[in-house]
Amino acid sequence: MVQAFENSRNKIHPHKFLLYVAIVSISMMFAAFTSAYIVKQAQGNWLEYSFPIHFYFSTATIVISSFVLHRSFTAYNAGNEQRYKQFLLLGLGLGICFVVLQYFGWLALYEKGVDLKGNVSGSFFYLITFIHVLHVLGGIAALLLAVYHAFSLKFKVTASRRVKLDLVTTYWHFVDILWVYLFIFLLISK
Repeated sequence: MVQAFENSRNKIHPHKFLLYVAIVSISMMFAAFTSAYIVKQAQGNWLEYSFPIHFYFSTATIVISSFVLHRSFTAYNAGNEQRYKQFLLLGLGLGICFVVLQYFGWLALYEKGVDLKGNVSGSFFYLITFIHVLHVLGGIAALLLAVYHAFSLKFKVTASRRVKLDLVTTYWHFVDILWVYLFIFLLISK
């Protein structure tokens, strides 16, 4: 009886639970940002502008990176070391590419006359996208650590390493989904 209780109690890894709590907290923060965006937009005096193409490319990049990291995770679980490492490196590269595209998108937007000091619509856009990029940079740091482990440790499929890779992949899927939501929200609401 005690054994059954302990097994039902330990269905989710504590680190995964903490990640879920963090995901909920981050989601609430971005919900607050988008709510404030809507309220401020309703007050009028809102600058209309089109998104530079960089943001469309960055969206495609982060979506592809999420699929690539999923492939890395499944390759790891299947014991395919080469595919696991290849997809992990590709996912890291695509994550870095996303950040670079965001930066060039900000530069292009600034060249169109949308800056932080002008209309509040630009300020909101920069704030929301910059805070998201900070979260992506956190994911890139986790990916760098995963790549370091992939290439410095002897390849072996273990429960501990599977959980760590699962945490990185889950977080990456989250920042991907969050960006798609933010991109669609900003696109529709402008």
